[in-house]
Amino acid sequence: MNTLCSFFMNPVLTASTFLIELQSAFFRPIWKEYNYDDYFTYKVYVPSTYTGLSKVPLIVMLHGCQQDADDFAAGTEMNKLAEEKGFIVLYPQMNYFANSNGCWNWFYEYNQFRGNGEPDIIKDMIDHITAKYAIDSTNIYLAGMSAGGFMANVMAIAYPDVFKAVGIHSAGSNAYAVDLITAGEVMLYGSLNPELDGDEAYKKMGPYARPVPIITFHGQADTTVNPINASTLIQQWIYTYKYFGIDLHENAASCTSRENENHYSYITYDYVDTENKMWMKKIMVEDMGHAWSGGNDNGSDTDSKGPNASKMMWDFFEAHND
Repeated sequence: MNTLCSFFMNPVLTASTFLIELQSAFFRPIWKEYNYDDYFTYKVYVPSTYTGLSKVPLIVMLHGCQQDADDFAAGTEMNKLAEEKGFIVLYPQMNYFANSNGCWNWFYEYNQFRGNGEPDIIKDMIDHITAKYAIDSTNIYLAGMSAGGFMANVMAIAYPDVFKAVGIHSAGSNAYAVDLITAGEVMLYGSLNPELDGDEAYKKMGPYARPVPIITFHGQADTTVNPINASTLIQQWIYTYKYFGIDLHENAASCTSRENENHYSYITYDYVDTENKMWMKKIMVEDMGHAWSGGNDNGSDTDSKGPNASKMMWDFFEAHND
């Protein structure tokens, strides 16, 4: 029986139920590109379950170098997860005129502050989407890979009031980097002074300062961004958290796991406060290189043998939805 017939033949079918069924019958997922200005674009995925009758979460996804929204969406399968869980996904796209490799310029100082440069552009894109769709402004999350991961850390510091939690994959702390040379040093050796980075992060947060929950993934065999970056990133945030009176330590329950014999082993580290509340999580994937863990091979820089980073990030985000 079609939706229109069922509405008239079922007296207990409410108007709101009718609208939802009508949406399911006629609506399809939306995957659309928008122009931000003459240079930057972004793409949005709206799941078929979206009705506009209630507010939904938003995940912002920042791609890596030589990637775009289509590639990143295919590799992370975040749209597939959005269809299952009912959130909207925003994919800002870097402009090749701004960076010849399509990388977010996280390493330039003018791109490391609220209201400046690329962070301001990304925030404007978020504002466009929250104005267009029924987004729950208290449930906006951010994730990024490689250059997008470094930029995700920038955004977490610049806009801590916007993002409920942040996922950072194959990247690290950025405070030391101010140009291409120092960016290369960070990628090779990690942050040289995580404590100073933590202090700088708190200062840059300004009046919007709050402890941002962080989940990070890194392949132990990554030769593009040294895996030590995952540790220095966590250390940076541990020092930042101290400004809020939160002392974090590594949970002794951290463990090694493997989904099956065809997958890589990985070690999970939880970082908890004195009341055992988990604020941060680090997942180190053995034998994996510079790739999105558990991704689809249809996208670039993915490795399907790792744990499913997209799902684990969403689970982490939901755990901090309070």
